[in-house]
Amino acid sequence: MSGKRASADALWVSGPVLRARPQGEFRLREAVEGSGRLLSVRLGPGLLGHIFDGLLRPIGDASEPWVRPGMASIAGGRFGFSPRARLGDRIGPGQPVGDVGSDCAIPQLCLSPPDLPTGKVVEIAAAGEVDEDAVVCRLRADDGAEYEIGLTHTWPVRLPRPVARRLPSDEPMLTGQRIVDCLFPIARGGTGAIPGGFGTGKTVLLETVAKWCDADVIVYVGCGERGNELAGLLEEFSNLEDPRSGRRLLERTVVIANTSNMPVSAREASIYTGITVAEYFRDQGLNVTLMADSTSRWAEALREVSGRLGELPGEAGYPAYLSSRLADFYERAARVRTLSGSVAAVTLFGAVSPPSGDFSEPVTNHTKRYVGCLWALDVRRAQARFYPAIHPLQSYSGSATHLARWWHGEGCTRWEELRRRFLTLLDEEAKLERMARIIGRDAMPARHRLVLACAQLVNQGFLRQSAFSEIDRYATPQRQAVMMRLVGTFIEAAEALLEVGIEPEAMVAEPIYRKLLRMGEEIPEGDWERFSDLELELNVCVRRLQRGAAGRASPTDAGAAVEN
Repeated sequence: MSGKRASADALWVSGPVLRARPQGEFRLREAVEGSGRLLSVRLGPGLLGHIFDGLLRPIGDASEPWVRPGMASIAGGRFGFSPRARLGDRIGPGQPVGDVGSDCAIPQLCLSPPDLPTGKVVEIAAAGEVDEDAVVCRLRADDGAEYEIGLTHTWPVRLPRPVARRLPSDEPMLTGQRIVDCLFPIARGGTGAIPGGFGTGKTVLLETVAKWCDADVIVYVGCGERGNELAGLLEEFSNLEDPRSGRRLLERTVVIANTSNMPVSAREASIYTGITVAEYFRDQGLNVTLMADSTSRWAEALREVSGRLGELPGEAGYPAYLSSRLADFYERAARVRTLSGSVAAVTLFGAVSPPSGDFSEPVTNHTKRYVGCLWALDVRRAQARFYPAIHPLQSYSGSATHLARWWHGEGCTRWEELRRRFLTLLDEEAKLERMARIIGRDAMPARHRLVLACAQLVNQGFLRQSAFSEIDRYATPQRQAVMMRLVGTFIEAAEALLEVGIEPEAMVAEPIYRKLLRMGEEIPEGDWERFSDLELELNVCVRRLQRGAAGRASPTDAGAAVEN
C-alpha cells in the first residue's frame, strides 16, 4: 500500500485503518491494524471556505484549475479565541466554551463535544490567537476525570449529533425562485428532492438555490458528479459576491467533492460527511442548507460496495437496505433546539438522476417516500428553455399548508387561495393542450381559450425566472406576493369579462397583458410605485372593457323593449 502518510486524527475507514507513523510513506506488505473506531471526521473552524473529499480531507486551493486528490490531513491554522466560560463554571455537552474569530464572514463558536460529560472548568485559555489543535479548556467531571477541549473535535459521520428536541417547521426556507417559494415551498429544516433527466438543470437549480437561499451556511456535496462541474462551481463561488455580506460566497460554503473518478467507498461516505458537517454548524445556532448532487451516484456507489461485499442484490442491483439508508440520511434534517439552547435548522436537498428520466426507478421511488417536497424537472420544459424547468403537475410540497400563516404575516393574505388557483389553472391547461393541437385554438370554446391565455400568463409572467437576469434572478417574498396578486387579479377580471361577452382575444390584445408578462424582467426589486401603477392600469382597463360591453348591449335591450 503506497501513498502519503495518513494522520490518525484525519483519516478513518470502516474496519482496518492506516496507522499514523512519524515520517515516511506506507509500502507494500506493511502491517495495517484496525483501531475499532467508527468512520469519523474532524470538525472545527477551518472548514468554511474550503473544499474537501468524501472523507473530509482537503483537496487543494479553490483557485487552482485542477481538482487534486485529497491530502491525508487537514493543516491546522491559527484562530482568535475569546473565552465565554470562566473558572468554576459548569459546562455541559454541546455548550459554547468561547468565540472563535476567523477571516470568514460567519462567526463561530468553540463547543464542548456532544459526547463529553458535564464538568467544571478548571482551566481556560486567555483571549488571543491559538492553534487549531491546541487545548483551550479543561473540564473536571463529577467522577474526577479530566477532559480536554480544543477548537476541533471528531465525530462519527453515521451517528446523528444529539439535540435538546426537534421543533415543528413553521417558516419557509426562501430561495428567491417564485415557482418554489409560492407553489412548492420547503420548510426550514425540511427535506426536498430534485429528480430530473440529463440536461434538465438539476445542478444549475441547486447552485441558484445555494446563491440566494436565506441560509447562514451552505454545505454542497458533489457526489459522483463530473469534475468539470465542481471546478466550475468553485470558480463561480470564489468570484461571486455574497448578497448577504458583500464578501465571497465561498466564505460561508463548505464544498465536499467526491467526483466520479474518485474512490467509490469515499463517495458512499460523502453524504454522511456532508450531513455531519451541517449538523456541526447547526449546533452553533446557524441555519444550514445541505445540497447533495446527486444521491443517484451515491446509490450507485452503495451498489458497487455491496456487490464487492457479496451481498444479495435487490431491485436493479441495489442492496436491499437502500430504502433504510435513504431514510437515515433524510431524517437528519430538522429544525431543532440545540444543546446550547439556540434554535437552528438543517434543510436538506437531494438531486436524483433517474436513467432516461424514469421516476419509477428505485432511487427516485424510495426518495419520494421520505421527502416533504419534490421539484420534478421536466425535459420538455428544459428543451423549451423554461427555467426553472419544474413541472407544476408532477411536483408537490407537503409543507404548503403549514406555511400559509407565514405568508399572511408577510402581507399575502390570499397566498393559499391563489396558489390553489394557479395549480388548478395549470392542470386545466394540460388537459386542453391536446385538444388545441388537434382542432386549433380558434375552434375551441371561449372558456377554454381563456384558460390557455391565463395559464400562459402564470407560466411566462410568474413562474418563468431567468437566472441570468440582473433584475429577476432573485425575488423577495414581498415582490413575489405583489406579482402573485396582480396575476390573480387579472385572472378574476378576465373571467368576469367573459361573462359579459368580452372575447379572450380582446383581453390578450390589451397592453396590460403584455406588461404583466414582462413585469418580472422590467420592474426591479423595491420599485413598488411601478407595481402600483401597473395595478391601477389593470383596473382602468377592466372598467373600460366593462363599459364597452355594456354599451354594446344597451341598443339591443332598447330595441327589444320597443318591440314589446
